[in-house]
Amino acid sequence: MSASSSCFDNSETRTTILYMQPVILKAYKFRLDLTCEQSVRMAELSGCARWAWNKGLDRCLKLLDSGERIPGQTAITYWVKEFRDNPEHAFLKTSYTDNLQQKLRDLSLAWQRYFDPKLEASRPVFKKKQVDSDNSIRFVNFSKYCKIDNRRVKLPGGLGWCRFRKSRNIDGKIKNCTITRNAGHWFISFQVEQKVEQPVHPSTREVGIDMGVAKFVTLSDGSSIKPLNAYRKHESRLTQEQRRLAKKVKFSSNWRKQKQRITRLHSKIAHCRNDFLHKTSNEISKNHAMIVIEDLRTKNMSRSAKGTIDAPGTNVKAKSGLSKSILDQGWYEFRR
Repeated sequence: MSASSSCFDNSETRTTILYMQPVILKAYKFRLDLTCEQSVRMAELSGCARWAWNKGLDRCLKLLDSGERIPGQTAITYWVKEFRDNPEHAFLKTSYTDNLQQKLRDLSLAWQRYFDPKLEASRPVFKKKQVDSDNSIRFVNFSKYCKIDNRRVKLPGGLGWCRFRKSRNIDGKIKNCTITRNAGHWFISFQVEQKVEQPVHPSTREVGIDMGVAKFVTLSDGSSIKPLNAYRKHESRLTQEQRRLAKKVKFSSNWRKQKQRITRLHSKIAHCRNDFLHKTSNEISKNHAMIVIEDLRTKNMSRSAKGTIDAPGTNVKAKSGLSKSILDQGWYEFRR
């Protein structure tokens, strides 16, 4: 059918699209208050999912080394049945199959991103038990397998009703939820689908931003904001805790307790920095319709000046302190 014989008028079509409500995906993250039994079960589920990822990744690497291609997502997902039927993997009988399948789907997507030349993504790596970000599970089809009741959420896999700290209302249709661990605590993130109105900025002003260390940001209107320096404020305490860790027997019970204290302190520093960055960026973006930020190469600016044996660097200690202050600002997160 030609454009002239179309059954839709172009002007009416444009008007209809203009007033359509865009659909966005948004996440709501809360801290879970689990019982001792639920915490143990959550560790078991995340451990099995991490094992499935590592086992699947190992098989993919062997296929690549032998010159074969990595199979598609459906074929990779079928590996779960093979893993569970193996007598050597009897511990997987207590796992939740959907978590294992979802982990292998994520692995397949990671390989797709790696082989896509437009994305320039890094190759998938093995997950570690000691790294909090490597201990996560995801429940898809939330409306089918999960329920939510005020401050409680019912999760499959033998978890049952779990309490969480509901600090704000969850608006929209919940699509899935992800369980993560950070600094010894478990968190749940609900991904929801929302319809939002077309945003109209109340301001017509524009501003340019210069970022630095002595002054976190300097605006083109002459105002400036002082830096928080979250790491510097806790640096002395962090040094003391790390010295105590160095005096303990590695991987002993006391060593693990001290390691957990350091992890909690690092988490506190990160939370302070994120709170400052979000409040500052929110204040600037609300008062200005256009924001221009200089393109800083943080990786190059914070590069070590140590040099090599043949060509040693100069002012290494001073450059190290400057690099530490630069990384403490969180310029990338502020710009994002």
